[in-house]
Amino acid sequence: MIKVVGIRFKPAGKVYDFDAGAFVLNRGDAVIVETEQGLGFGFVAVPPVFRDENDIVPQETEDNPVPEKENDPVLTNEDIAACKDSELHEPEDKNSESDTESSQKRILKKVFRTATAEDFEQKERNAEFKKEAHKFCMGYIKELGLKMNLFAVESTFDAGKLTFFFTAEGRVDFRELVKILVKEFHTRIEMRQVGIRNQAKMCGGIGRCGRELCCAAFIEKFETVSIRMAKEQNLSLNPTKISGLCGRLMCCLTYEYETYMRLKADMPKLGEIMETPKGKGRVIRLNPICSRVLIRTEDGQETEIELSSDKENSSAETFTSPLEKETQAELKRELNCYSDDPEEDDPEEDSQDDNFPEDDDLPEYGEESELEL
Repeated sequence: MIKVVGIRFKPAGKVYDFDAGAFVLNRGDAVIVETEQGLGFGFVAVPPVFRDENDIVPQETEDNPVPEKENDPVLTNEDIAACKDSELHEPEDKNSESDTESSQKRILKKVFRTATAEDFEQKERNAEFKKEAHKFCMGYIKELGLKMNLFAVESTFDAGKLTFFFTAEGRVDFRELVKILVKEFHTRIEMRQVGIRNQAKMCGGIGRCGRELCCAAFIEKFETVSIRMAKEQNLSLNPTKISGLCGRLMCCLTYEYETYMRLKADMPKLGEIMETPKGKGRVIRLNPICSRVLIRTEDGQETEIELSSDKENSSAETFTSPLEKETQAELKRELNCYSDDPEEDDPEEDSQDDNFPEDDDLPEYGEESELEL
């Protein structure tokens, strides 16, 4: 058994598993952990839990996350080295290779220590260092005439490596730029090209709903979004209304898609002929949330009806709003009050009158009467 703790390095970023060791950690604690690129500063997102070593699955590292499908693939030095090794050396024994991979799967980086006041000061110095690096790099991007959009710079905790994030329409030859950066900062330099959705996640912003972008607030991994989701939810297909700040389809289109599909499964299809109180008509619009359908009859009239909640009764009933029902009930009560026909009187009132005693049976004023309790 091993005590595993979940560490998050960025707000709304992915949670990575680390070996907590003998440390007693709580959610929100700042810690220094060991990574492939050196020490890293993060916060506890998932409290420590004991887990079997065989249940630990391999995961992407914080420094080299797996790129999204929509983005261009990012080749790192490790990937290039792996490709070269695979071309030069063929595996001799597949079983031994699988055993090696399985042993590597169970290895977790350890929590180095809990963060101190000096570590927080180092983090602030790193923030200033990243600003200077961003400004310096932007100047030489303009000087070299490179068609790339630099939007973020990340640094390891010990400032031993700088990662420059940028977007571009195609491939960019930044070899000369890397030489200038290495000469200036005397540290390892990585240029990472990412997709526009990753740019929106890292930069943040306010969506058209008036709230913080979902990708920057809580989404850890992007899901596939298609125009079909907007169609199934009867949304406008205007690109300006269903696109986010990144220019792609909004991630929130996936939130209610499954609910709409489940509700539509029990509703008639568009174009289906249905029987209504006004005659036969064709379904032209669906409202799954309210369980209503809009039907156009043969004479061209459009009427909205509510589907019956009884599964055995598949017929449709005319929809009446609660205000209209209350108005009809009040009108009926007024008609009953002014009606002269004794047959239309309320039967409950008749039954109550029958229970009252006759006038002759009532005792006169001043006489004693025996009441049976």
